[in-house]
Amino acid sequence: MLFDRRLFSLIKSDKIQFYSALICGLLASAFTISQAYFLSRIINNVFLLGHTLERVKNILFLFAAASLLKAAFIFLQNIFSSKLVVEIKKNLRENIITNISSLGPIKIKSERTGEIVNTLLNGVDKLEDYFSKFLPQLFLAALIPLMILFFVLPKDLLSAIIFIVTAPIIPTFMFLIGSIAEKLNQKQWTTLSRMSAYFFDVLQGIPTLKLFNRTKETLKRIEDVTNIFRIKTLKVLRVAFLSALVLEVASTISVAVIAVAIGLRLLNGDFNFADALFILIIAPEFYLPLRQLGVSYHAGMEGVAAFERISLLIQTKNENQKTISSEHELKENQSIVFDNVSFTYEDRNEPAINSVSLVIEKGKVTALVGQTGSGKTTLMNMLLGFIKPQSGKIKYGNVDLNKIELNEFRKKISWLPQNPHLFNSTLLENIKLSKEDATYDDVVSAAMKAKIHNLISNLPNGYETKVSEAGSNFSGGEIQRIALARAYLRNAEIICVDEPTANLDPETEKEIMNNMYELYQEKTVLIIAHRLKTIEKADKIIVVKDGKILDEGKHDELMIKSEYYKKLIDEIEKDMSS
Repeated sequence: MLFDRRLFSLIKSDKIQFYSALICGLLASAFTISQAYFLSRIINNVFLLGHTLERVKNILFLFAAASLLKAAFIFLQNIFSSKLVVEIKKNLRENIITNISSLGPIKIKSERTGEIVNTLLNGVDKLEDYFSKFLPQLFLAALIPLMILFFVLPKDLLSAIIFIVTAPIIPTFMFLIGSIAEKLNQKQWTTLSRMSAYFFDVLQGIPTLKLFNRTKETLKRIEDVTNIFRIKTLKVLRVAFLSALVLEVASTISVAVIAVAIGLRLLNGDFNFADALFILIIAPEFYLPLRQLGVSYHAGMEGVAAFERISLLIQTKNENQKTISSEHELKENQSIVFDNVSFTYEDRNEPAINSVSLVIEKGKVTALVGQTGSGKTTLMNMLLGFIKPQSGKIKYGNVDLNKIELNEFRKKISWLPQNPHLFNSTLLENIKLSKEDATYDDVVSAAMKAKIHNLISNLPNGYETKVSEAGSNFSGGEIQRIALARAYLRNAEIICVDEPTANLDPETEKEIMNNMYELYQEKTVLIIAHRLKTIEKADKIIVVKDGKILDEGKHDELMIKSEYYKKLIDEIEKDMSS
């Protein structure tokens, strides 16, 4: 069904533009009727009654005025429609980005990036014709024929009856063909989304494909995917052209029936020529809105097909988002308590975290230690609010994090991941990401503490240096220092670290570790630890195994009482020596 209430609800934010476009369309049609009336009178007066141009100059003036006003209202209709579309597209993209941002990285990873990008760009653009052409035309196709009937009925009952009888033919054909085209449009859009996702995957994986010499196979696969899309697109176009032909034939035959009915009565002298000519001129205009609806029907179907995917991105709810408390409820510098929390990922049978209770003490460094897949990252993601415990509670002091505004709690957190992301903007903007209202001097001070200021100062454009995609014009150590500068700038009381020195050379690692321990002073710190030095310096070590807390304590204590911990340390030392 092309009149989608969800789509129509999108105009609520800018109803004035929509109804203004609709009114302009109706007024343009009213002046079209005026044109037909004045033209029929001019021809009748000049050619039948023999009036001179001087005698019909008033009607000529009215005809010219009607023509100009019609053009003006069509122009205004396009202006209002364009403004409406721009506003709707802007709001939709903002809603999609806001919702995706609120879902967090864990949920986003379950979506194919290429499909999201295609929806955000092409999908939203597909709605342009729906709102600028199809939706206004849907209303105009219902109102304009009624307006014309209002003027035709007093002049000729038979013509009015023919209009009424033939008018439903065009919509009937349109919906019959449209039911076939709708399915084809859905398939075409799905194919386009998958193709976009595949192209995006290939672009990201080009180095890997070249390394394993799989370029030819990939190119063949790309050819197959694009060929499938080509076939589905041609099927859609074939139906679209067929529907356009059928609608043209139907309207032409209908106008011909009107012409024959009028012509026969003119020959018999049963009909006034001026009125007959008026009806003949206006007859194509009666069917024009219906034909235009048929032409825009294809665009409408494309818009509805695209919105199916858009609505999924908009309606996907983030269970972590709560808005039931205010900032004053969150006291400063509180310990963080995990109280019997559990979590199982959708694609797993075994819980990633199983009835875990632990305390991250305020002002202390707590290290999570365990093998890959033990549940360390899941615990970190819970604290960051990327996922929500399916049972149990996480408390900041005495406040349940599930009952407060998550974004307010996040203001208290700095996050240092293993692979920080740099955006394609300036270094200044990348560092200011952690504190939007920071001054230039604040950024420089943070960069100095992170030992990255000298490097930035020596660049030709300094802090205005443009970062390449994913920070490719900086080394791993430099990216870590930029991320560290973000953390210094934010100066949050809680610091979450997925040990970012894991993939660095020993010298760079040592320098960054020293910087980080300066940052940790008087902060509440949770680290996913991979290095022995990090583990040894922690105030408390929590040993995680198979989603449970196996043991906790200081390094020396655990070396004595925990065989599993000793085994982990042996593996770490072995990795370091190799």
